[in-house]
Amino acid sequence: MQHNPTATAIAAATLTLFLLTTPTTANNITKILEKYPQFSIFNHYLTVTHLAADINSRQTITVCVVEDKDMSDLLSKNLPINTIQNILSLHVLLDYYGAKKLHEITNGTALAATLYQATGSAPGASGFVNITDFKAGKVGFSAVDSPTTDAFFVKSVDEIPYNLSVIQISQILQSAEASAPTPSPAEMNLTSLMSKQGCKVFADTLSNSSDALKAFEDNIEGGLSVFCPADDVFKQFLPKFKNLTADEQTSLLCYHGIPVYQSMSMLKSNNGVMNTLATNGANKFDFVVQNDGQDITLQTKIVTAKITGTLVDEDPLVIYTVDKVLLPKELFKAEAPTPAPAPAPAAAPPKKSKSGKGKGNYASPPQPESPDSQPSDQVADQKGDAGFNGGRFVAAVALSLWLGLLSP
Repeated sequence: MQHNPTATAIAAATLTLFLLTTPTTANNITKILEKYPQFSIFNHYLTVTHLAADINSRQTITVCVVEDKDMSDLLSKNLPINTIQNILSLHVLLDYYGAKKLHEITNGTALAATLYQATGSAPGASGFVNITDFKAGKVGFSAVDSPTTDAFFVKSVDEIPYNLSVIQISQILQSAEASAPTPSPAEMNLTSLMSKQGCKVFADTLSNSSDALKAFEDNIEGGLSVFCPADDVFKQFLPKFKNLTADEQTSLLCYHGIPVYQSMSMLKSNNGVMNTLATNGANKFDFVVQNDGQDITLQTKIVTAKITGTLVDEDPLVIYTVDKVLLPKELFKAEAPTPAPAPAPAAAPPKKSKSGKGKGNYASPPQPESPDSQPSDQVADQKGDAGFNGGRFVAAVALSLWLGLLSP
């Protein structure tokens, strides 16, 4: 049988297209670690701190787990849950590092960004981890703000190239910044948190509305989710906001919060109508949460906004950024759709030829002119000239006959 290179190329291209368009199944770090009981404590705190949901939502990631016996030092400090969240987020690398890659690091060292850095809570570069290949099978890990190597690679636990890698390290990474005491959500300055992370315009507007700000602050302890429009978005909206009455301004601001804690994973599983801080009755000032894959949208009757990031996620408080100002139907009317252009008038059907005979015998449509054909106006002129010259000839003949009769 002869080898057909064209057929082989087509087959390869088809296979590549199939692989690229086939959807991938999301990984579940909790279920993966459930197969390894020696990591049960680490797995438990991934769930309690809501880091598991964030890990599952990412496509390329490495989780550095620690055995239960090596978690005692961390737990003995009785740290608040949000501080434990910061420490464990330092163990989630935003890149794929399987066992093979760890032993083939270019120039022997690598600087890996972590989930701690991605949250925006890490001061400066404290959310990065140094990885060092010491050769002879030894690979070390240390936080950037740690003067010594904190932990060493033990083994690969589970790998899904090049998507998810779960590796075991010898102990918890040490970081003064990640371990620093953090205030509980109830002690946090809500507007200060938003101002520092790209939502200053919304935060300043909220600060100037005492009733709206009180509604937000009163709900933090019981659970609060805030949807904060980014600075450029809310800045463009300010002229319309200033045209609202004081009560309408309060309602619009309160429309950007819901009185319950909803993590990203909870929003994805709890699609449907959500009451807001502005809700004052049935079907008033609510919106619909809907997810499409990894994207989560908030749908009002006027706009559909997408969640673009997470500023804070520390139960019972979570603050998200959104790409549009949420507009309730109670305050705004939907814009009328632009009318479609009127259709062009239909062409009149061809007329029947007077000389035509038989069924369906219509006058032939005009045919394209040949290159040597003359314009129709010239043809008409020629016909007119012919008629004029013929008339002159008849008149001349008649005059000759009349003169002949008169002659003697």
